[in-house]
Amino acid sequence: MTADETDKLEPVLSANASGATAPEAGESVAEIGAHLQAEIAELKDRLLRALAETENVRRRAEREREETTKYAVTAFARDMLPVADNLGRALSAIGPDARGKDPAIDALIAGIELTDRELKAIFERHGIRRIEPMGERFDHNLHQAMMEVVDPTKAPGTIVQVLQAGYVLRDRLLRPAMVAVAKGGKAAMPAESQTASSDTGHTVDTKA
Repeated sequence: MTADETDKLEPVLSANASGATAPEAGESVAEIGAHLQAEIAELKDRLLRALAETENVRRRAEREREETTKYAVTAFARDMLPVADNLGRALSAIGPDARGKDPAIDALIAGIELTDRELKAIFERHGIRRIEPMGERFDHNLHQAMMEVVDPTKAPGTIVQVLQAGYVLRDRLLRPAMVAVAKGGKAAMPAESQTASSDTGHTVDTKA
């Protein structure tokens, strides 16, 4: 090949090379850029999901900690309820003629009363409330019906006797009140009274 032919061939090769490689280089950069953008978007989405999950875990742990602190005395409170029952029975058994005859008996009665008051104060400090539903409408969330009593002076469903007091810890039921309920009475509770009775009920968690 002569020098003239070589000189004519080189511009053609240069033109072909520049035309073939430039578009390919441009497409490669665009593809890399799009790929990086997709990875960045995916990583950002993963980060946001991880942050949201971390926040949910933190909130759940905080709620569980508050619940544990709030109801930490549940088991102990249930164990103390029979003590409160026995103190109440002891005070109920003290007749009016028992006082003032023997200093030792008087001291014993005073000790029982003091213990009962102190136990009630402890219950109150820890959010333990006694349920005394005498005369109220029966509420299956708070009461356990042990028997039905025919009482024509009371509306059906009215509690006419409390066999055992119930207790709640804050908004959780510790023990339902065992009650006797009026059955088949002729007296009807006015609609206003029924509405008022239902409106004054407490919301209590019975799944404790």
